[in-house]
Amino acid sequence: MKIRKAVIPAAGLGTRFLPATKCFPKEMIPVVDKPLIQYMVEEAAASGIEQVVLVVSRGKDQLASHFDAAPELEDALKEKKKTALLDEVRRLNGLCEIIAVRQERPLGLGHAIGCARGVVGDEPFVVMLPDDMIFCPEYPGCKQLMDVYEKYGESVVGLIETPPHQVSWYGMVKFEPVADKVVRVLDCIEKPKPEEAPSNLGIVARYLFTPDIFDAIAQTPPGIGSEIQITDAIKRRAREGKIMGRIFDGLRFDAGDKLGFLEATLHYALHHPELGGRFREMAREMLNKK
Repeated sequence: MKIRKAVIPAAGLGTRFLPATKCFPKEMIPVVDKPLIQYMVEEAAASGIEQVVLVVSRGKDQLASHFDAAPELEDALKEKKKTALLDEVRRLNGLCEIIAVRQERPLGLGHAIGCARGVVGDEPFVVMLPDDMIFCPEYPGCKQLMDVYEKYGESVVGLIETPPHQVSWYGMVKFEPVADKVVRVLDCIEKPKPEEAPSNLGIVARYLFTPDIFDAIAQTPPGIGSEIQITDAIKRRAREGKIMGRIFDGLRFDAGDKLGFLEATLHYALHHPELGGRFREMAREMLNKK
């Protein structure tokens, strides 16, 4: 089946960014001039996704509102003849259909994905972590997974080569090579010690699931942190031979971490079509002063 839907779990408390996120969703924090959630929806749209399901908690209604029509703002921009800004505001409303569903309790990423079952139904779908940025303009991260699905017809997880000191941050996979940058996942371990990791490939950022993942999630008991871990559901399907992996092209930034967010901001600012040149000069001047 064609991949038409993406799920973005966005119900977290954003504790790594406190105090900024005390009253403000982490997903609305801007990287240069766009909030994190917009980068995700733009990537989904560029990959051919038609509908985005936001899994949110209480107080995060503005995530969906960011993509709504804004008549008063549009009228003001039109009156002031700010045509470029007007076009940008209107463009947001046409990227994808946006649907919000509620995760009432923070019971883990697996549980958050399961909350989208009623909207996703019996279709394959993409999952995008909203603070995990994949910079590859010519080949969006979602599309990389979708191309593997189209060839093999199985669920696909995004992978990166992980340095030893970061192994305990991710679900690490045991695998066998299939094609260039494509593997079959045989097993995975959530956040192992470096000496216990089955390889240096970790699951990050993007997933593509066939709808049977919902049954795997429903059968998964709480794991680390008393949460339903999506890695445990993936492990169940991997042992049945139903999970592929795609080593990402491009650069990946963990914008949910303060240092990773600064790295992402620096990178996206340097590549900004309007600000990049001036920002590069400014950064060089500031470094020279040191």
